[in-house]
Amino acid sequence: MTVTPARPRDPRAADTPRRGSAPKQRTAPRRGFRYRKAIAIFVLPFGVLFAAFYLTPILYAVYQSLQKIEREGTFGAPTQVFGGLTQYALVFQSTEFWASILRVLMFGIVQVPVMLFLALLFALLLDSPLLRGKRFFRLAFFAPYAVPGVIAAIMWGYLYSPSLSPFSAVTSNVGLLDGGTVLWAIANVVTWVFVGYNMLIIYSSLLAIPTEIYEAARLDGASQFRIAVAIKIPLVIPAIVLTAVFSVIGTLQLLTEPLVFRQFTSTISSTFTPNMLVYSTSSVPNFNLAAAFSVVLAVATFILSIGFLRLTQRKADQ
Repeated sequence: MTVTPARPRDPRAADTPRRGSAPKQRTAPRRGFRYRKAIAIFVLPFGVLFAAFYLTPILYAVYQSLQKIEREGTFGAPTQVFGGLTQYALVFQSTEFWASILRVLMFGIVQVPVMLFLALLFALLLDSPLLRGKRFFRLAFFAPYAVPGVIAAIMWGYLYSPSLSPFSAVTSNVGLLDGGTVLWAIANVVTWVFVGYNMLIIYSSLLAIPTEIYEAARLDGASQFRIAVAIKIPLVIPAIVLTAVFSVIGTLQLLTEPLVFRQFTSTISSTFTPNMLVYSTSSVPNFNLAAAFSVVLAVATFILSIGFLRLTQRKADQ
């Protein structure tokens, strides 16, 4: 009896489907669902806080601006009813509101370019290899931003006041708190506080520039001034635009400095800036009109910010 040896089994035979049998479909793990769930868990705290402290106040302000107060008779109880666009009609008829808008726009046209120029200059000085003691100057430039706005305004108010300033020989002859100069006295305080903040943003952008570019420019014989003008400034334009947008928003929200300066001079009225007008209107109290002022001011801030961004992007594309 002859025994035929068995053929060795081909290891690929198990993976090869038989004829007539359908190939098995592998089920892909549901990783996308797990990732989306993890992202939702991490984003949820921010979403809750954003909705509670940003969206909700905005929606409530819009709701209040659409209401009005009615009374039954002269001394009747006040009742809040739907007023439509009544409050907005009062806003556009308010000469004080538009005068305050023009005042802060004039403030921003002068103060913002001066502040950003100083911030850019200080950032270039800190980035220059010729400067010694960079740590000291970086701290010195940024230190005023660490001072609270109220404290800074009080400090400068004492320096401006002729009866309180240690430089009374100057302040008694130059009326820094008079009607024609008090706006620029406030601009000096804002510039002193925020130059360091904007400088830090621009300086961080300068540190991100590859050093190989500077080395190539030095090999071509470029001086430090030429490198700053032809290389550094064009590369930090996005950071300058960002600081400019922040400054435009801050200009329209000017409140702390003029509110504190009212204690030192009578030339600042309760409607000196849009935010001061909102504050004084809500103190009457007339919350519905104050809410309408706030909504119009927010829309104006949004339009100016977006318009400035579009303008700078269009010039960059050209």
